[in-house]
Amino acid sequence: MYVKKKTAPEPKSKTSKPSSKTTKPSSKATKPSSKATKPSSKASKPSSKPRRRTGAKLAAGIQAIPARARQTDAPRPAGSAKELREALATARAAMEAALDKKALLPVLIDVSGRTGYTDFIGVVSGRSDRQVDAIADNVHKVMRERGRRLLGREGTANGRWVLLDFGDVVIHVFYHPVREVFDIESLWIDAPRIKLQIPPEAMIVAGDGPANP
Repeated sequence: MYVKKKTAPEPKSKTSKPSSKTTKPSSKATKPSSKATKPSSKASKPSSKPRRRTGAKLAAGIQAIPARARQTDAPRPAGSAKELREALATARAAMEAALDKKALLPVLIDVSGRTGYTDFIGVVSGRSDRQVDAIADNVHKVMRERGRRLLGREGTANGRWVLLDFGDVVIHVFYHPVREVFDIESLWIDAPRIKLQIPPEAMIVAGDGPANP
């Protein structure tokens, strides 16, 4: 009797099939950093403020003008017309005393109603430290003869700058190169100047031509 042999089932093929999970380009691929180094916004910029002329001050033998000389505080109550006329006469006499000792480039500024400590400010120059002292001494002498008391004397001991305070009149006597450094007149650029009788030689600084009045 013929018996049909059962054929064993063929093993399922385990051949590799293309994977559905094929490697995809990573979405996290390296991107250029958004934090790339940028030029610093704090890079050094030229200062808009002028440099302090420290070297010139030291060369002149002065660290700084005392605050008294640069004071521009609230104005004091204006005096009467008579008091202002007397103060102006005193200021003119002080400037004439300075010119008697060959002072240079005299400037008389009317600051009445503009500051709290005086009515008139006079500024003059000397050609040397000895001349600065001589000018200051003569101004003091003439004011004393007019019955005006010196309320204060400030400045340096080496003849570079002297301040004479007579209350309603303040006189600055500078060695001329130092005056150019500190430029006191520029503090009162808007204040009126008092016209003075100035000899031509007082408008000439050594080595320079005539200065502009």
